[in-house]
Amino acid sequence: MKIASFNINGVKARLDGLCEWLKDSAPDVAVLQEIKSVDEAFPAAAIEDLGYTVETHGQKGFNGVAILSKLPLEDVSRGLPGDESDEQARYIEATVMGDRPVRVCGLYLPNGNPAPGPKYDYKLAWMDRLRDRMAETLALEEPAVFCGDYNVIPQDEDAKNPEAWRDDALAMPDSRAAFRRLLALGMTEAFRVRHQGGGHYSFWDYQANAWERNHGIRIDHHLLTPQAADLLNDCWIEKDLRARTKPSDHVPVWIDLAA
Repeated sequence: MKIASFNINGVKARLDGLCEWLKDSAPDVAVLQEIKSVDEAFPAAAIEDLGYTVETHGQKGFNGVAILSKLPLEDVSRGLPGDESDEQARYIEATVMGDRPVRVCGLYLPNGNPAPGPKYDYKLAWMDRLRDRMAETLALEEPAVFCGDYNVIPQDEDAKNPEAWRDDALAMPDSRAAFRRLLALGMTEAFRVRHQGGGHYSFWDYQANAWERNHGIRIDHHLLTPQAADLLNDCWIEKDLRARTKPSDHVPVWIDLAA
């Protein structure tokens, strides 16, 4: 089962490129972030024509997540538990029925800037809720993947220029500590199982020729339960997509599971 997490940065603006990617790269499951569309306006038909089932949790103009799957989906749920007042569309779950069922949890974690401030407080509180949800999922002892745009640079080696991010919410000590607490539950960060060291990025800003200068950061992650980690064959970043016409500022990050 090949699962790709991809912050599309506006599904309507990048629909042609998304469909081209789905045809060329053919993930079994694509987990999208920042679809920036309400559910009713999501261009599902074009994607369904390519053989995908589409499940969305959208919001007008901002945020929004989706799961696209060539395999059957069951038990779809929307919204991160823990705060009934939270109206931001940032989380979706479904069980993908492959050779082995895998729970796929797609997330778009808050950016948190400017920090300190209310947006940063919301980010950290959201991460606490995510930790609770991961703990609940771990207790089931089943294969599960929490993937998406975490908006966290875990370590300095995950940025071309760490000093440029020192005071940014993506790299502040509390953000990194919250990310480590997720791992401490017993989750496996798939990319670091397969690749070590710096120079691996999943995001390049549109400004200041960041792509041309390779001034990237790695903020898109797959965290696996032990049962999913046991199935991990590989994890990689599809970097070349950033060079295509009208790209997202993110590129897909993939895992291959024996499921």
